[in-house]
Amino acid sequence: MFVRLLNILFGSKNDRELKRLKPQVIRANEFEVSLQPLDDEGLAAKTPIFKKRLEAGEFLEDLLPEAFAVCREMSKRRLGMRHFDVQLLGGMVLH
Repeated sequence: MFVRLLNILFGSKNDRELKRLKPQVIRANEFEVSLQPLDDEGLAAKTPIFKKRLEAGEFLEDLLPEAFAVCREMSKRRLGMRHFDVQLLGGMVLH
């Protein structure tokens, strides 16, 4: 009963994790517009840029939204399927 009360007040662990990651998905959606004009080579060129940013000390959490947006855009082009937001959330949880 005490645990139920805490879940009502603060949310379950799952609720808190979703709340933490939702802004990341929103940021990934914002990157989508800027990635559409790039050709496939431009998207592929993002990977070494991400690596350099990581080596320069940028946090992985800051790179995730753009990296997931690149992955989503490439999937849309190659497979004809766009990842849903919930799929991005799942990937972020697994990362």
